[in-house]
Amino acid sequence: MKISTLMVQGTTSDAGKTTVVAALCRLLYRQGVRVAPMKPQNMALNSAVTIDGGEIGRAQALQAMAAGLPAHTDMNPVLIKPSSDTGAQIIIHGKVRADMDARDYDQYKSVAMPAVLDSYRRLQQQYDAIIVEGAGSPAEVNLRERDIANMGFAEAVDCPVILVADIDRGGVFAHFIGTLACLSESEQKRIVGFVINRFRGDISLLEPGLDWLEKKTGKPVLAVLPYLHGLMLDAEDAIQTSQVSPTGSGKFRVIVPAIPRISNHTDFDALRFHPEVDLQFIGPGMAIPAADLIILPGSKNTRDDLAFLLQQGWQAVLQKHLRYGGKVIGICGGYQMLGQIISDPQGVEGTPGDSDGLGLLDITTELTNEKRLQQVSGTCTFAADPAAKVEGYEIHMGLTYASSDTLPAFMIAGEEEGTRSPDDLLLGSYLHGLFDHPEACAALLEWAGLKTEQRVDLASLREQSLNRVADACVPLLAALQAL
Repeated sequence: MKISTLMVQGTTSDAGKTTVVAALCRLLYRQGVRVAPMKPQNMALNSAVTIDGGEIGRAQALQAMAAGLPAHTDMNPVLIKPSSDTGAQIIIHGKVRADMDARDYDQYKSVAMPAVLDSYRRLQQQYDAIIVEGAGSPAEVNLRERDIANMGFAEAVDCPVILVADIDRGGVFAHFIGTLACLSESEQKRIVGFVINRFRGDISLLEPGLDWLEKKTGKPVLAVLPYLHGLMLDAEDAIQTSQVSPTGSGKFRVIVPAIPRISNHTDFDALRFHPEVDLQFIGPGMAIPAADLIILPGSKNTRDDLAFLLQQGWQAVLQKHLRYGGKVIGICGGYQMLGQIISDPQGVEGTPGDSDGLGLLDITTELTNEKRLQQVSGTCTFAADPAAKVEGYEIHMGLTYASSDTLPAFMIAGEEEGTRSPDDLLLGSYLHGLFDHPEACAALLEWAGLKTEQRVDLASLREQSLNRVADACVPLLAALQAL
């Protein structure tokens, strides 16, 4: 089969669709094929800023790296960022289009589908191959009408589909058979084969099941992919239980509250992989341990997540932590929470109104309708080396004003960014990815109390991981090309 457009769908969320798409993009890129990733519709709070000044899911930015490309909004034309259990911000072609509840968006899909197809046609004109990622599962029959994320897209562009299931969850054969049973006859025919992901053990014990599945469905098992440990691949959305320090508990403890609408928790990947750092996400109801550094993360609903922190007792924890000389960092929404007040007069994130902040930084914030999307680089004002470099990106709605008593955190293009308290115990910034550059990570850890010669090259780890998953998928690509 000559791959021009191929869609990768999954029997469940987190079956491995993102990784398989990234692996196929890397393999085709190695072969000299001009290939691009695409995800028609993504629901995620981890996002990235693109070369054309828009916002897409962070997983598609990762897949673009695998294909040797800068991220572009056509790679994820529809991004949904949940702000509550029933409401979300709708981003079309990288820009905020509306805030809707789930029922309204279901009707809005008729508007979103043309945007998806426009992006697909543009990619078709530029690339030899497009590897498309589905969302969730095509078996979600309640969402099939006006579907743009799975079979609705595949039918519209007439492309073949492979179906991925995670054997580590258990019930892999039931996942395949059950998914097929929920599809129409034309959709079933569109599936050209199965991929079993995250297998560990003796393959000979699996082979009777593979034979049964192929006989039962008439479709081949294209590949059985191994369980790969220690990968550094940007997470699409939810915090996984594996997202703690993969090298074990370091001597320097960093804790992050796992707030309900946490966004861009990929900010902490460099800390997860630092051998001297013990990074812990603290969920609701969990005991909050003593720490060297507390980081308040980004949020899609700052005022509601601030109320959650107060309910969970974090204000007293922060005050005690600071009394003993501990350091605190706030990133984006977490930065806003550290201030005196968060004002949302237009109801940008929900009900209009004001919320008292934690009162730890002398700043005030007003949420606005305009979203700032920008990739930036600069230097760390607090570093022993004044030239220590920081790189990151801004994705936020709001303006923050600091008093004259505060200090800047970074210098970006000759301008001050972020805030440090006069006693230098607190630091706030709008920069996502502020730990990603090795110099900035080392400088921030030293500021927080850990002086170390260890450096984490996140970009190198990501490349190594992309190559590992690509190598594991060589049999899959061979099987596809042999169809």
